[in-house]
Amino acid sequence: MGGFFGTISKKSCVNDVFYGTDYHSHLGTKRAGMVTFDPEHGFCRTIHSLERDYFRSKFEDELDKFIGCQGMGVISDTDPQPIIVNSHLGRYAVVTVAKINNQREIAEELLAERMHFSEMSANKINQTELVALLINMGESFVDGINKVYNKIEGSCSILILTEDGLIAARDLLGRTPISIGKKEDAYAAAVETTSFPNLDYEKVYDLGPGEIVRLHADGYEVMQEPFKCEQICSFLWVYYGFPSSDYNGINVEAVREYNGKLMGEEDDIEADSVCGIPDSGVGMALGYSEGRKIPYERAVTKYTPTWPRSFTPGNQSRRSLVAKMKLIPNKALLEGKRVVFCDDSIVRGTQLKDNVNMFFDYGAKEVHARISCPPLVYGCPFVGFTSQKSPMELITRQVIKDFEGDENAKLDKYAETDSPEYKRMVEEIARRLGLTSLKFNKIEMLIKSIGLPKCRVCTHCFDGSSYTCREAIEKIKNGEMV
Repeated sequence: MGGFFGTISKKSCVNDVFYGTDYHSHLGTKRAGMVTFDPEHGFCRTIHSLERDYFRSKFEDELDKFIGCQGMGVISDTDPQPIIVNSHLGRYAVVTVAKINNQREIAEELLAERMHFSEMSANKINQTELVALLINMGESFVDGINKVYNKIEGSCSILILTEDGLIAARDLLGRTPISIGKKEDAYAAAVETTSFPNLDYEKVYDLGPGEIVRLHADGYEVMQEPFKCEQICSFLWVYYGFPSSDYNGINVEAVREYNGKLMGEEDDIEADSVCGIPDSGVGMALGYSEGRKIPYERAVTKYTPTWPRSFTPGNQSRRSLVAKMKLIPNKALLEGKRVVFCDDSIVRGTQLKDNVNMFFDYGAKEVHARISCPPLVYGCPFVGFTSQKSPMELITRQVIKDFEGDENAKLDKYAETDSPEYKRMVEEIARRLGLTSLKFNKIEMLIKSIGLPKCRVCTHCFDGSSYTCREAIEKIKNGEMV
């Protein structure tokens, strides 16, 4: 997915940018960048790969070269950024959290207009540079950002470091979040509010869908009011988010625990203990334990001294090994036990299958899985939350293809909770993963735990229901949304 942090202060901002960006490390594993601006020294930028190392270890030795009272950093799961641009709008740096599905078509249009691309990575278009070129076509930053909203298919949130403040623009449909924080001498914009407390920022504002604001050291101004249409990604609470963060004022861990509690109250399984698969399954397991009245035990733990998060090797077998190595089973809490394991989701199922085998090897009598969201039946065209390149990488689609001969057949039926097709699919997934039983959360329960109306939450990956930016723009033009 990716995340960014930017700040503008009355004094040096370097430490805040460094640590604020680091608090977004759980959102990406490919690249990271930092940039600062100082009126005398101009822009200073560094970009590093994170595929084999951590943000802090990559950037810490270079901090002394950064100078300025305003700056920003980004953790990226896509291309190298920030991009530094010199245009009729002035000189600026830009970072994005985006998934642009039609970047090739947009690029061909821009090339036909005799524009050029310079930030090529592995012969691919850098989508942040693509965004910058669209911004440059505007009469102002606001006009240019709206050209981005009008052109792209997917989603795009933007942070722009100018010589006169920091501009934050949330995705047109608000699929990804941006929050504003302040302290005595500075303002900041971030994807994760987790980045605020230890840097003494207090969250003061959540940007709405399509909203654009400019930050200064002593305040912020709204450059474009938010739209009322919203499709914030439900997976923020299920998987992406750090437990202490909140989106639209709704805390991640609170949602996970309430979600688990609701599922536990409805379940009828008999078991001896409940365990969460670290990290994002833990909150759900605590709630499930309360709801089902089954004790919570850490039957599997994460080896945090050297496995705080998994890097992503290019080789699939090595990826599977990495996923396995970070989790250590506790035989004393597994042997002879009927254990319920709570996890955030099932994508391919590879890691969970390995975990299930390991739990049985260590003496578990029964292994039940409870998943905090519904089955992932549709690939996500809006936010890049996995390295998935095809819907056929989803275990649900593999099962559907085996049943129907076509991975796209009857998707609405397979996504409908408790339909005959749904039940058959879930039973088959449980069989393939070696589980004693498997249950997915209902979409109604997930929405209830988040606490927003269903029409404001994107659940496309579960039920295929969402609308695109272009559809939203048409609705706005027709007066259906304001």
